[in-house]
Amino acid sequence: MEGQDACAGSSQSLVPIPGKVNPLRRLAGQTAIYGLSNILGRIINFLLVPLYTRVFIPEEYGIVTEMYVYVAFLLIVLTYGMETALFRFSENKGGNKDAVFSTAFLSVLLTSSLFIFLVISFRIPLAEAMRYGGHVYYIVLLALIVGLDAIAAIPYARLRVRNRPWRFALIRFSGIIVNIGLVLFFLVFCPWLIENGPEALVPVVEKIYNEQIGVGYVFVANLAATIITLLLLSPEMFRVKWNFDTILFRQMLIFALPLLVAGMAGWANEALDKLLLKYLLPENIAMEQLGIYGAVYKLSMLMTIFVQAYRFAAEPFFFAEASQKNARDMFALIMNYFIIGLLTIFLLITLFIDLVKHFIGPEFHEGISIVPVLLLANLFLGIYWNLSIWYKLTAKTHYGAWFAIIGACITLVLNIWWIPLFGYHGAAWATLVCYFSIALLSYLTGQKNYKIPYNIKRIGLLVTTAIGVHLLSKLTGSLPAAWMYPVHLAFVAMFLLAAAFIEPSLRRVIQQVRR
Repeated sequence: MEGQDACAGSSQSLVPIPGKVNPLRRLAGQTAIYGLSNILGRIINFLLVPLYTRVFIPEEYGIVTEMYVYVAFLLIVLTYGMETALFRFSENKGGNKDAVFSTAFLSVLLTSSLFIFLVISFRIPLAEAMRYGGHVYYIVLLALIVGLDAIAAIPYARLRVRNRPWRFALIRFSGIIVNIGLVLFFLVFCPWLIENGPEALVPVVEKIYNEQIGVGYVFVANLAATIITLLLLSPEMFRVKWNFDTILFRQMLIFALPLLVAGMAGWANEALDKLLLKYLLPENIAMEQLGIYGAVYKLSMLMTIFVQAYRFAAEPFFFAEASQKNARDMFALIMNYFIIGLLTIFLLITLFIDLVKHFIGPEFHEGISIVPVLLLANLFLGIYWNLSIWYKLTAKTHYGAWFAIIGACITLVLNIWWIPLFGYHGAAWATLVCYFSIALLSYLTGQKNYKIPYNIKRIGLLVTTAIGVHLLSKLTGSLPAAWMYPVHLAFVAMFLLAAAFIEPSLRRVIQQVRR
């Protein structure tokens, strides 16, 4: 592949000019701030997993897993690419950022409100179709959570366009506090009061707490947090003059709709396996297997958190920097650093899996063996997302749709084939094959349309080195923990030293970011 060594000298051009903010330093700073809020948002799910997997049996946790699969899909549908369209059209020279925001916001407000109305109107047949006929309120809560979250997405995106990461983080954090507080209140505090509290308080608690709701309290807490978040975002909605520009809307929609298709197909790649587990496995074990798979999947969430935090800062950053002379060299160099970060997370989790596994309850430990596979899958998903900038910058977003559709087809075929044979192990390997395939396809196509000089030799060497360190650690399995963990920590340090040797500019950039 061409351009493999083009980055070697380009990093020198990224040395900061006195009096100017180094773009790499700015990206690192915004990643840290957006990451703080986004990490806290996603870390809720991670930190609540120990609670959920001890309060709920695998079948009940399977309900949580399934419902949030639907949430992810519906959020993609209801925002239909308008967040990225907002970034794109806000950066256009001479563009009216307020008009772009109000057009995007009003369109999402209308469609989300219609969605909430329709789902609530048809809640009973929907609940029966989803096998939740005895829990119709799940469907109502789901509609409200998704609809209000979609409405909030556009004001959140506006904060990113305006480079207001601290306000973004504060609002996210407020919703997090409400969510986690209510989860603990309903799932821990109320049951404890009924069991151990003063008898006089028990009737009061029983008026606000119903043990039969169980899993439903997860969704109640989420809805409350969403409402608080939307209220805190309200100034962003009302500080502009509302105006729906139909011509602008058509332009934004043309840009965004391929992203909607890509998002839906991307959802299929990420979440379809969970639904297929429910419907392809025997009914007597399906929800248990789904619960175990969903819990173990959360252990790969640390890598997903890093990718999402990076993405929040990087997407507007790439649009803003694309016109710079050395932009493509910088994008290629950033890819190397990004991969080093992901591989470090891969090693920290897999080499210390005996500790990490205690985040989930003992009933879920049987699925631990698929964690390395899921982490590698998320590595290639992160690479794919980083590669996707080429078709966004060139407004050829239909390529993203095609890549995601191809990935969805791979996911569907492999899951239908492997899940009946291997259960959730088949789902994990199908995910890895899918993400590797679409990352490779995006790279090959991108080099023909918007050539970025990615150093494939270095990337391949980094990935191979990390996998080699992981396999080497298997030889220490017989060591006592007092010896094994220091040895594994040394293995991680060894990888980082190797990474600095493979990518020499890493040392210079770390020094720049620290200044």
